[in-house]
Amino acid sequence: MDESVTPRQITKELLKGVLPSRPLFLPIVFSLGARVENIPLNTFLSNPTKITSSLRQMRGHLRADGVACYFDPYLEVEALGATLKSHSEDQPPTIHWRHSTRRGEVPGGLHSPEEAVRSGRVPVAVEVIRRMNSLGNRDFLLMAGVTGPLTLAARITGLDLREKAHGDDVSISALEFAASVVTPVATAFLEAGADLIVIQEEILPAHTPESYDFWANLLAPAINVIRFYEALPVLQLTDARGVLQHWTTILHQQWDCVLSLPTAAMTLRHREDSLTTTGRILGISLPLETFQPEGPGGEEGLSSQQPLISELRHSFITTAGDVPARADMKRLLRILADIPRAFYQA
Repeated sequence: MDESVTPRQITKELLKGVLPSRPLFLPIVFSLGARVENIPLNTFLSNPTKITSSLRQMRGHLRADGVACYFDPYLEVEALGATLKSHSEDQPPTIHWRHSTRRGEVPGGLHSPEEAVRSGRVPVAVEVIRRMNSLGNRDFLLMAGVTGPLTLAARITGLDLREKAHGDDVSISALEFAASVVTPVATAFLEAGADLIVIQEEILPAHTPESYDFWANLLAPAINVIRFYEALPVLQLTDARGVLQHWTTILHQQWDCVLSLPTAAMTLRHREDSLTTTGRILGISLPLETFQPEGPGGEEGLSSQQPLISELRHSFITTAGDVPARADMKRLLRILADIPRAFYQA
């Protein structure tokens, strides 16, 4: 592991399309801060002081190249005017709109993209990034997440992501509206000082080149504005089955960003000896099950991935979403401490 190369230097190399001497290690550890601060998650998500305090406390233990300043997949829908009803910290909230609508349609009365940036908890996220950016002699990256247009459109129109609906189930108007929200939210984070934006997509388009071209065009404004601020755009795809089914189409796109793919998909392609990356700069997303109290052993799983990492020279290592707030802290720290050794020495 080349520890002399700083996270900022690696970011600059990636922006130029150059593979770095080592990957960026940026696990998404955000909600766990509520346990660090010993407050309910809903309270934590609205308190920039508590969030900043937890990030500063956790940073020294994670051995990462940066911190996850704000990650909440429901941030944008709430900013658009939805009411979120939480049932438990282990279950996603239900989304309710002021105006009833049929499933698959855009509700009436939504905030505009410009209003959304000033609504809900988006200002909280911006304030967290601003405070972390003000720390003296900062040598670590500030990372934040935004929801991709396919996933956001599905949430706006009431499609159930657990059924793995694909982007073609959503109307073009809903997709275009969702894309118009992603860019200003990302811009607000960048203006506050974010160094890296993760665009998270939980669903994919149907298996046609035209669908993927349309999706890439939806993503382009957000990716372009992230690069304009000299920050690193990362497109994270979390549907391993969909990635496997659409592998060739996904990799055929000329992504102007780091493409982070699920470990399960990457491993299967590697085992089949058909792992074609066509020169893309790839990242890998570790499964969240690894960090659950009842999850599989982390060390053995990470060690088994060394041949894959060695062959592909991943540029970015993260988790497939926010590590759950109920994750066992000691287990988490042990596994995260082993990742640099297991991956960087591959």
